Amino acid sequence: MELSRYPDHRELRLEDKPFFDALFQELQPRMSELTFAGLYLFRTAHSYRVSRLDDSVVVLGRGYDGSPYALPPLGGDRLNTARLLLAARWELYGDEQLSVAMARGSRVTSAEDRDSFDYVYRRRDLAELPGNRYHKKKNRISYFTNRHEFTVEEYRDRHRDGCLTLLDDWTRVHARMENGSLAHEVQATAEALTRTRHLGLEGVVVLVAGKVRAFALGERLNTTTSVCHFQKADPFLEGLYQLVDREFNRRLFTDCEFVNREQDLGEPNLRKSKLSYHPVELVRKYRIRTHIP
Repeated sequence: MELSRYPDHRELRLEDKPFFDALFQELQPRMSELTFAGLYLFRTAHSYRVSRLDDSVVVLGRGYDGSPYALPPLGGDRLNTARLLLAARWELYGDEQLSVAMARGSRVTSAEDRDSFDYVYRRRDLAELPGNRYHKKKNRISYFTNRHEFTVEEYRDRHRDGCLTLLDDWTRVHARMENGSLAHEVQATAEALTRTRHLGLEGVVVLVAGKVRAFALGERLNTTTSVCHFQKADPFLEGLYQLVDREFNRRLFTDCEFVNREQDLGEPNLRKSKLSYHPVELVRKYRIRTHIP
């Protein structure tokens, strides 16, 4: 892969997608952050910059609290590049495999970042909601379907304005629960709805009385796993969130065994909701740094 086109610390650009897609195809990532859409849509929120170090591509960013970090190196000798980053006093944000490999050095420490763990489910479970453990989910969907006439469609450009209107409504309801990341999430969602084709995103919408009242957007994370990046629904229509989640997994990426529904960011209600869908795995993420005695 040609890495020399990346000067130090430049911004991420839409035309970078084919290059990053090739890197991710080789890497087969498990962290939900490691898709081009995931990086590009949050490029402002995390001040992402692309750099070259040794023979790897490195994405440098900042957390919502402003703390600098580097994502796992892409391509090349990833472990060697990680060591170079640590030696330069960069904090690495990585998965369990990288944490274990780095911890072999006595000067390296790592700490779990529970709020950033990804929730992974069997896609078919979320598409079919089998057995008693999904009984409450099915009841809520039945509550909605028995009271509303609706249609489910795959996302197309004609749905964009309706989805953006719903996003505005959703934002007004949630504005009082500002947690520091809401504005960034809304901005990323709006751009995702506008650039679905450019970013390779797919989605579903639920229309009630001809108006978009829910949508979900995602993409393929690796050969066995899809990832749902964005999911919004009218909070006043009970059962709609459960329905749109089911339809996303019924209709899209049906060759995938798993679906990654990203992290809970430490929000108690969101954590409770994600756990209630019975994940088969949590993708553990770590903050890895050089230990300074």
